[in-house]
Amino acid sequence: MNRGEWFRRLPWMIVFCTVSLALCGLSGIAHGDALAGEGAFFERQVVWLVISLPAMLAAALVPYQMFKRNSYLLFGISLVLLLAVYFFPIRNGSHRWIPLGVMNFQPSELAKLAYILALARYLMYRANYRNLTGLLVPFLLSLVPLALILREPDLGTAMLFLPVLFAMLFAAGARTRHLVSIACLGIAVLPLLWMGMSAEQKSRIVTLFVQQDSGRAPAGDGYHLHQSKQVIALGGVWGSETTGMAVDDPRAYHLPAARTDFIFCMIGERWGLVGCAVMLILYLFLFARGLAVAASTREPFGRLIAVGIVALLAAQTVINTGMVVGLMPITGLTLPLASYGGSSLLFTCVALGLLMNVALRPGYHIASEPFRFSRG
Repeated sequence: MNRGEWFRRLPWMIVFCTVSLALCGLSGIAHGDALAGEGAFFERQVVWLVISLPAMLAAALVPYQMFKRNSYLLFGISLVLLLAVYFFPIRNGSHRWIPLGVMNFQPSELAKLAYILALARYLMYRANYRNLTGLLVPFLLSLVPLALILREPDLGTAMLFLPVLFAMLFAAGARTRHLVSIACLGIAVLPLLWMGMSAEQKSRIVTLFVQQDSGRAPAGDGYHLHQSKQVIALGGVWGSETTGMAVDDPRAYHLPAARTDFIFCMIGERWGLVGCAVMLILYLFLFARGLAVAASTREPFGRLIAVGIVALLAAQTVINTGMVVGLMPITGLTLPLASYGGSSLLFTCVALGLLMNVALRPGYHIASEPFRFSRG
């Protein structure tokens, strides 16, 4: 592919949405710094963005067949790193990071992408997952990183693996009735999952059903949810950037993790309902373009990783935005491209680079049309 053809076929909608969402995130992080009156989160995020965008371009340029050859190795390395976090001190109540001097690396971000690559390689050209027993290996492949991440504890990231698994199995041709049966079985074993959760994880789920919207802010996990909804409400329709601050009391704007897990609140307060709507539309355009890439790709591995990446980012967006308005339990989950965090931003950009990679090579090699099964 020559340079002119490469430039013409580059999925510019993905590039536009990526950069726009990152800029929206920067505006929210800057607002969070201003409200807190301290911190240099904005400057550090700019540095990470400068690193992440070239990484996205590099992931788009390297033929993705190289990732296929090394997918199992990469998945194995990610599992080792998920185990390695327990050899480092607890930070913010959990084992999630590996300190690397000037930065902290979060292995679960790598694990999400490595999992998609490994699962895509396993599912391509196979038909055994058309049988109920053939779904055992894909589910075991999913449960290993899920269990390790849940043990950190990190409920938010662990919640992402099953939506990705179901989306990729469906795209690969698994029978709908088998997936529905497994989903029902999963609902039936929820009590066992509940018993395995930490007290903090249980508290965050219970808070979802006892939330209150009036009176004084509650203590504990309920405080986060109360403040997140209040901060978004203070932005109104147009946001404080246009109409000014709604109240003078700085305590009304206090929100823990405002520049990470609750960045959507900062954007909502600064740019109002209009700003939130613009962000959600950008995400919809990004996901729609990603699904279009998957639909136009004949090569099985490429199609599956495209579906997996879209499912991952869509699930993460739904969970994060849902939790800040009281529709999902509060979890330590970032909003893709917008939240502060080096590991999150870097691997999200690499994932989108892979999506662009597939778009540039829709028929990488000659093969029969994949996944032509009856859905029975």
